[in-house]
Amino acid sequence: MGTGDHPEFGEPKKFEPSFKGPIANRSCTDVICCLLFIVALVGYFIVGLVAWTHGDPRKVIYATDSRGEFCGQMGTSNRDKPYLFYFNILKCASPLLLLHLQCPTTQICVKKCPDVFASFITAHQFRKWEPEKWKNYLQFCKPGFNDSDKSPVEILRDQDCPTFLTPSKPFSQRCFPALETNKGVVMVDNKTNFHLDGSLVNATQLLEGAKGANEVRDAREVVMKIFEDYTKSWYWILIGMVLALVLSLVFVLLMRFIAKVMVWLSILLVIAALGYGIFHCYMEYARLKGVQGSDINIKDLGFQTDLRVYLHLRQTWLAFMIAQIIVEVIIILLLIFLRKRIAIAIALIKEASRAIGCMMSSLLYPLITFALLLFCIAYWAITAVYPLNYMSWLSLADLLLPIMTVPLQTVTLT
Repeated sequence: MGTGDHPEFGEPKKFEPSFKGPIANRSCTDVICCLLFIVALVGYFIVGLVAWTHGDPRKVIYATDSRGEFCGQMGTSNRDKPYLFYFNILKCASPLLLLHLQCPTTQICVKKCPDVFASFITAHQFRKWEPEKWKNYLQFCKPGFNDSDKSPVEILRDQDCPTFLTPSKPFSQRCFPALETNKGVVMVDNKTNFHLDGSLVNATQLLEGAKGANEVRDAREVVMKIFEDYTKSWYWILIGMVLALVLSLVFVLLMRFIAKVMVWLSILLVIAALGYGIFHCYMEYARLKGVQGSDINIKDLGFQTDLRVYLHLRQTWLAFMIAQIIVEVIIILLLIFLRKRIAIAIALIKEASRAIGCMMSSLLYPLITFALLLFCIAYWAITAVYPLNYMSWLSLADLLLPIMTVPLQTVTLT
């Protein structure tokens, strides 16, 4: 207790009828950000609405041309064209390919894959003298193409026909270059380099393009597998979340009474788990020594839909072991140099647990936030399997442009 003229808790405040406390000068803040957030939400739901209306989840797996039509589907103009042909497969080697899940070149459905080298300029020049070759080339042009009213430059500019053809083989309903190796050298039709209308094309470039197109196919399959897994095991996920909620509540209650024991026990368990992880990774790394195929570089292996393939590589376990060693060392160093601060943190956690015990309703707020995040993630996941074709994006643009342009013309900042 305080004594004399200096009480323990300071001088008492005198009563002031006009005093309103911390609510005297309150007002709304970030109004513009709120409006932008509302516009973003509206656009978010419009994208989903257009995707569900015009999209088709089958396009994630099955081969479709640039117009979004399935190859080989009965009842369509492509019923007798089961294979997807890429106009310029070299563009499929783009590093940004997986961001769009689409190869940035014109794609059409064809009856068969090309089996010879051919150039559009050459075939077009000699179309009157070699009509069979020109007729064979035309089947790889866009449906309904008519060369009577366009020059070759205009045809290539409008991507009505491919610039060149290479011998290809069908794989997973797609035409890929007929690549082969001879003593480690990549070749197409026994050629490593070939000239087409003055441009030099290398077989290795075709290999990179084929890898890129195959990565798109694999990435699409991964998306569908993830979606299928969610639809089959959603109730197990829900049960796991409920169990995690119950365990979290028990943990909060235990922290109220034995905070010191719980914190140090958690830290020691993390260190022990990382130690066992390092040991297990080393044992797997040593076990795969000498096993055929285990020394393949991850970069050379490329992207695989079955992630278990990477567990058969020594490089994978070496990377896991190094990462866990780094985390283990960081945690141990933090314990050595910050042990006093950890003791202060334990005292704060204990008091915070007591405060939460007196305000149990505060535990509902994280549940609401979690439910909203879960809804957003589920909404995104469902919408992601409804890819939009070109016409769908035009419909989406027609809906969004009036919404985005009218407010920008009427808003004035002061």
